[in-house]
Amino acid sequence: MPGWITTRLRRHPDLETLRAVGAADEAGNRVEQPFYESAEQGDATSVLLAASPSLEGVTGRCFEDDQEAPVPCDGTGDGVAAHALDRGTADRLWEYARSRF
Repeated sequence: MPGWITTRLRRHPDLETLRAVGAADEAGNRVEQPFYESAEQGDATSVLLAASPSLEGVTGRCFEDDQEAPVPCDGTGDGVAAHALDRGTADRLWEYARSRF
């Protein structure tokens, strides 16, 4: 999960959506939030996971900001949310996805 990344991908949503996620103000001007990362910063964790020999064989973990995310989240907004660790929810999602695709 790369998080909030400053890219041109968000150029297509309507103004109401951009406002709802804090990417635009009431006048429609783009708003950069302090927690947004550059595309390079956002890519870094994915590249680390794809290319690092030290992570070979590591699976079923969540990474953010080039490191393993705390489990459960640490109250700062970082880490894995408790609902993401619920096995019953995961099983239901898996079955739903299998039945649709």
